[in-house]
This record gives sequence, structure tokens and C-alpha cells, in this order.
Amino acid sequence: MREISGISRRQFVGGLGMAAAAIPALARFGNYEFGAVKNTKDFDDAVKYGFDYHEPSVCEIAGMSEGEFQSFKKRVLSSPIRCKRLNFFTTPPPAFPNLPTLRVVGDEANMAELTKYVDRSLDRCRQLGAIIVVWGSGGSRNVAEGFSRDRAWQQIKAFLGMTDGIARKHRITVAVEPITAKNCNILTTGAEVFKLVNEVNLPNIRMMIDYYQMRSMNEDPDIVWRARERIVHLHFANPNQGTWPKSPSEDSEYGHFFGLVKKMNYHGGISIEAKGEIAQDAAGSLAFFRQELA
Repeated sequence: MREISGISRRQFVGGLGMAAAAIPALARFGNYEFGAVKNTKDFDDAVKYGFDYHEPSVCEIAGMSEGEFQSFKKRVLSSPIRCKRLNFFTTPPPAFPNLPTLRVVGDEANMAELTKYVDRSLDRCRQLGAIIVVWGSGGSRNVAEGFSRDRAWQQIKAFLGMTDGIARKHRITVAVEPITAKNCNILTTGAEVFKLVNEVNLPNIRMMIDYYQMRSMNEDPDIVWRARERIVHLHFANPNQGTWPKSPSEDSEYGHFFGLVKKMNYHGGISIEAKGEIAQDAAGSLAFFRQELA
């Protein structure tokens, strides 16, 4: 049985008063680790249902009081898994509408404030075991009508340049995420993000692919192969309903996509970011990934 920091999965779950025999083994197999994109309140379910890591939002973590953060950190470090990957870097998820969006693009973008936020938030992420932080955050980079797209592109590059140095200090890689044009009007495809990360060419700035976003933009899955040297993380959901994937019949491009993931010899995390709950959906989804990636 896997042990981390002196506590096994059986001991952790036993401490929650659950029968150890009912707890699945860790989801990891081959080169892959599996996580769920959920809020911190769902952390114990991520442990219970066999995930290798939990992926909450940076904004939620950054918005915690010091006492709240230390309490959550204690839960994480007393468990057999970590928050190895986080997302919603500069725009909060819908569950936290009162948390601020930190604008990266536009006249209101404030590099001094962004620098303070990035340093503090990545420090907290690292304390939770983070190795990758996803920057999608369409609300923070959306280009307002009439604002120069060339200037927006330069602002994004400046933000990533600042973030790279801080990320290196905290031993974290920042993965830029393409966001569908329904929710953002810049960096909407893997190809556009690939162009950006090649332009900045920074050691701790890489990219990721979200299958749901990719299919929403009708982008060819071959981007996974073309950008393979830059991809460090994957998100996944059934593109038809945004639900937890469970069957190869859900989408015609599943086979193509997973064939490329295997061909590129991907080593890393695959996070399910979908509508639904861990308790109801985890077993079916993890079985699906094992089948598709076998």
C-alpha cells in the first residue's frame, strides 16, 4: 500500500471512520495520474474514491484566511494525496462569485498587484504539494471591445514573463489553457496557445489541452501531437454534455485523441473537469480511462 508522509491510504480513511476494505486503490496506472477538478470541500471524496491528486482552484486557496488555509493544509498533508495541480489561477470558479478576478489584459491590469498575488498564491499552492498551476481564467484575459489585441498579447507575455520567475522560485510549472470562444476571445485554441508558449519560450511556462474546450472549438486533436513538447497537463470531460466521460461511444474523436496521448508517451496528470459528483461518477470514469489508455 502506498504511503506518503508516514500515513497510508488505509490509515487515513480509517481515521474518517470508513471501512478500509471499501476504498479503491489509487487510480494511477502506466504513465498517468488522475485527479478531479473540484473545490476544497470535495477533497476527502477525492481520497475516498481513489484519485491520485486533487485539483482545486488557486483563487479559492488564495482567498482563504490564514487560519482557513492552515486548516486545509493540515487535511492535505495528513492524507495520502496532494493538490498536485490547481487551476482557476486569476479568475475564480463559479462557486466563488465574491472572489475577485485579477485582470491581466486591459487598462485596469496592474502588474504590481499581479506580482504580489502570483507570489503569495504560488507559495500556498506549493505548500499543498503543487507541481502545476493551470492558467485558463478567461475572465482575466478577455479582450474588451476596442482594446488593441496586439497590446493584449504583449500584456499576456509580460504577465507570463513575471510569472515564470516566481514559478521557478516555487518549483511550479504554469500551464496555459485554451478557453473556448464562448467564454474568452483570445487564446481560444491549442494552436494559438502553442504559438504563445513558443514565443515566450520560458522554462516554467508550458501549456495544456482540455478535451472539452478543444472539441468545443472543433480543433483537430492532432494539436496534441504537434505541441507534445510543450504539453504538461490534460483536462477531460464528455464534450456533448460536459459530464464525466464513461463510454467510448460518447464522442467520435476519443480514439484519435487517446491514440495520440499514447503515441506522444505522455507522462502526467489527467484531470476530470465535468458536471457531476465524485461519489456518483468516479468509478465509471476511471474505468473508461483505463480502457481507452490500455
